[in-house]
Parts: sequence; C-alpha cells; structure tokens
Amino acid sequence: MLSTFLIALREGLEASLIVSILIAYLSRTGRASFARYIWIGVGGAVLLSFGLGALLSFTSASLSTRGEALFAGLTSVLAVSFVTVMVFWMKRTARGLGRELQSRVDDALPLGGFALISASFFAVAREGLETSLFIYSNFKAVGSHAGPTLGLIVGLATSVTLGALIYRKTVKLNLGKFFTVTGYGLIIVAGGVLSHAVAEFQSRGDLPGATSLIWNQQNGNGFLWTIIDGSVGIGAEMSYLQLTTWAIYLAVVISIYRRPAKLSELAPLSKVQ
Repeated sequence: MLSTFLIALREGLEASLIVSILIAYLSRTGRASFARYIWIGVGGAVLLSFGLGALLSFTSASLSTRGEALFAGLTSVLAVSFVTVMVFWMKRTARGLGRELQSRVDDALPLGGFALISASFFAVAREGLETSLFIYSNFKAVGSHAGPTLGLIVGLATSVTLGALIYRKTVKLNLGKFFTVTGYGLIIVAGGVLSHAVAEFQSRGDLPGATSLIWNQQNGNGFLWTIIDGSVGIGAEMSYLQLTTWAIYLAVVISIYRRPAKLSELAPLSKVQ
C-alpha cells in the first residue's frame, strides 16, 4: 500500500500541477475560454494511461507461466528505467517547468484548439503512462492487490486534492523539497521492483542463483514481510543476486541523486499564475 500510495501521490501531483499551470496561464492572459481544450487533452491522456494499465494486465493474464515471468521481468526493468530517468529529469528541470509549459501554450494557441489539446495531452500522458507502467510492475512485485489498490486510490485522491488547493492558494507546499524527498522514495521503490525483476528472470533460468538464498522467511510473519516488501523491496525470500542488485542500484542512484543540481528547486506555482 505504501509504495503505490507514494507512486500515485508523486506522479499524480506532477500531473495536477501541469494542468494547474496550463489553466492558470490561460486565465491570467485572458484566454480562459480555451481551457476546455486543455481538459479534452487531459481526459485523453487519462484514458490512454488506464488503457495501458488494462493492456498490461490482459497481456500478462493471457501468457503462460514462463511467458508471464518474462513479461513481468521486462516491464519491471522498463519501469525502473523510466522512473529513474524521470526522477532526475524533474530534479533538473523543475524550476523551469512553468515557463516551458507556458511556451507550449503560446506556440499552440495560433494553431487552434487541436494544438492545445495535443500540448496538454502529451504533457500529462508522459506522467500517466509512466505511472501505469510503474504501478503494474509494483503490483506484480508485491503479489497482492487489496492493499496496493487502496494505496493507489488514496494517493491519486490526495494528489488531486493537493493540486487543487495549491492552485487556489489555499495551502502552501515547498514543492522543491516535496519532489526531492519523494524522489528518494521512488528510487527505493524502484530498487525493490528491480530486485523482483531479477527473481522473475531467475525463475525462468535466464539468470543464475535462484536457489542461492541469503534467507528464506516464508514461514515467518507474512504481514510484516508484506509491509517490508511493499515499501523497500526486501522480501521474505531473497537470493544473493537479488539483494546485490538491489543494493548496487540504490547505492549508485542515490549517490548521484543527492548531488546538488543547479535547477533543483521548483518555482512556486503562484509565479506562473
């Protein structure tokens, strides 16, 4: 539940802020009537994201056991790659995000409604598709659905609520610190997903060491291990290769992520309204 909540909160708030910036800029420049095109693009991006999630689930369910393991492993590696890149991208470009989005609106307006729809669609679809892929991989890694589903719903609801409150200036949030801290959280979740990808490949015999376990606590406290596995990716059964991959990924990525970035602080939303 914790991992899906964090994913939904972080990615959902990014998408909410993108929409808020676009709508606020149109309103501030006296072009609020064009906001309907923004919402059409956002709606299309949301539908596409849900469609990808459904496609991934349907494809996984229709495969053989070995095929499902390969599919789960490959999608997990892809999800980790996307999330890692996007975490660093947000840290580097967050401060200029508002100006970039405003520039897209200015370029799209002379071209008509379809261009505005496209601009908002692609801005939100990037977040939505990444979220769908990462959520799917996280569901496969955790191996249960009730808790992660609740975390997903609560995370999305919280992100939309926060986005609306920030837009209305009801609450103030240090977005730079928020995205930096949640960035660390996403990296930890990604490390867990990557370790489960290794397990999928080991189950197929594509990677060695499936029986070389550093521990096996399958008969231990299942609830406790579910919480640990769902938050930091350490499962009740871990091979040496899984744990090594998990540790190396976190050590390398966190050491790079913690380095200061010139554009690491997100400009307050009020500055683009």
